[in-house]
Amino acid sequence: MQKKSKNDLKKPNTGKPKWATGGKQASTRPPKVQPPKPIEGSKLAGEPIQDLIFTVFQNNPDGRFDPKHIATMTGIRNNADSIETAMDKMVNAGILTQLPNKRYKLASKALIDRSGKKRELEGIVDMTMNGSAFIVIDGRRDDVFVSDRNLNFALDRDTVAIALFPRGNGKRIEGEVIEIVKRASTSFIGVLHVFSKFAFVVPDKDNMPIDIFVPLDQLNEGKNGEKVVVKIVQWHSKKDKNPIGKITSVLGIPGSSDIAMKSILVNAGFNLEFPENVLEEADTLNASIAQEELASRRDFRGTTTFTIDPEDAKDFDDALSISRDLEGNIEVGVHIADVTHYVRPSSAMDEEAFRRSTSVYLVDRVLPMLPEKISNELCSLRPNEDKRTFSVVFTFDKDFKMIDRWYGKTYIHSNRRFSYEEAQTVLETNEGDFADELLLLDRIAKKMRGEKFKNGAINFDSPEVRFKLDETGKPLDVYVKERKDAHLLIEDFMLAANQAVAEYIEHLQAGQAEIPFIYRVHDEPDMDKLGDFALYCKSLGVKMNLDTPDHVSKSFNELVKQAAERDDLKVLLPLAIRTMAKAEYSTNNIGHYGLAFSHYSHFTSPIRRYSDVLAHRILYKNIIKPPFRTEKDKLQDRCK
Repeated sequence: MQKKSKNDLKKPNTGKPKWATGGKQASTRPPKVQPPKPIEGSKLAGEPIQDLIFTVFQNNPDGRFDPKHIATMTGIRNNADSIETAMDKMVNAGILTQLPNKRYKLASKALIDRSGKKRELEGIVDMTMNGSAFIVIDGRRDDVFVSDRNLNFALDRDTVAIALFPRGNGKRIEGEVIEIVKRASTSFIGVLHVFSKFAFVVPDKDNMPIDIFVPLDQLNEGKNGEKVVVKIVQWHSKKDKNPIGKITSVLGIPGSSDIAMKSILVNAGFNLEFPENVLEEADTLNASIAQEELASRRDFRGTTTFTIDPEDAKDFDDALSISRDLEGNIEVGVHIADVTHYVRPSSAMDEEAFRRSTSVYLVDRVLPMLPEKISNELCSLRPNEDKRTFSVVFTFDKDFKMIDRWYGKTYIHSNRRFSYEEAQTVLETNEGDFADELLLLDRIAKKMRGEKFKNGAINFDSPEVRFKLDETGKPLDVYVKERKDAHLLIEDFMLAANQAVAEYIEHLQAGQAEIPFIYRVHDEPDMDKLGDFALYCKSLGVKMNLDTPDHVSKSFNELVKQAAERDDLKVLLPLAIRTMAKAEYSTNNIGHYGLAFSHYSHFTSPIRRYSDVLAHRILYKNIIKPPFRTEKDKLQDRCK
């Protein structure tokens, strides 16, 4: 998130295109709120509709909304006239202020709610380098600024409750932390300083602004000047501003690459080790497949199958198979490690995987989401081993048109493990192991890729920067690793599988009650950022068409083409990405703007993403006995 200065809380409007302000081409997508329930699809009157409108404005105190915005944001069936009448009553009561063009804003005194208490909101602390912070609040467009004097010992990424109050004659809204709901981290890394009667740790983190006191009997053999991990056992009190901690790990004298990498992980809030009960649970698992289980899975062991991964990869969580049926159609299987066979709901491994949520990749190591027994052994699709998988199988005709899809549990036997470089050599020379199969997959992938961009997907393909290290982890060289056809081939089939899974759920619920699912969604671009970016592009001789979302995506793709020919335009590509909304997980499917997919999920990497574990569980239950409906609110909480 871009840090904002105290005097730069709101960017000037540089002029929005038609589709952001209404008109014949309008496709406005206003901010989403969590209104009081029940509300969706109903009609309200009197106090209930005013309470709902009040909630919308309290969640978006800087918002400027008209009655149509309120209807869109809440899903109520009231017409614009009845909503406007309610808003006019709120103007008379001093809760709202009316603006031109039938728009309204929250009056400053409305920061006090109807019970006379300060309006409280809950959000996540995003601390700046100068000690102040912004509170990121779900359902609110803009973050709330909190000065360092009003943080009340809250730290980066803590969940806090804040009270809002107006500043500067009500023209700006700030916040004050009134409660720390949940600490983001209890362990920190830093340098230990030991004195005769006490010790303290100076944290590495710039946004951990205070030292941690450590009693001498809690040093765990740590010595003066050593890098240590300290766990907070008592937070700040009115008497003591410094938290009290105990040393849990002694890393050694600062300076080594290993300690630096561990510092990055701990400072980002990640645990270096798995809890003992998680490791014990993993050790009880084995890879043997019982005969009765074989009967419940589709057998692909006799089908040509291989993996393509980075040279140094150890967790191979996806494989491709290819064959032809009796009619000459091409069958391509996307086979994903069946993690949910081993990781059961509410188990110790499952709860730890949810806490971690993802594997973390650094330049010289991986901090995995799952224990090594799972990620590198049981679920790694290593060659010449029978493995359990969850698959999406596509059938293409001779013209590479997709004519069928199949979903289900399978087992495979990988014939070959390719690195990307090895597979690319086969594609370039037309020679080598499984050359015919790789070349056919590449042709199908290129057709799917072309259709994706034709439908409006944005091409932000960029080279990857890699490092060569010596045996101590010291960088020797930096180089650019290009993404070639072998990389894109795998990416295209993974995208197809992720899309197909989401479309399967949509197909099941067509005309029926909703089946809650975890989607990977991507909203339309922020128009203020796009306006600023378009002005910058114009100064370099590049015109951006912002009339419609489709024109925006085409302009971005044209920019990529021009940047390939003009070095001075390459600086625009990372800036262009920053204008995009951030993709997120949600039970509310709004589609994926960047990929131009109306339905998209994450299914293809359950070894390293917990979202995919959730998708596997819901999908399988909807295959064996549809419809299966999980509780949407609980699933949405996990998405967040």
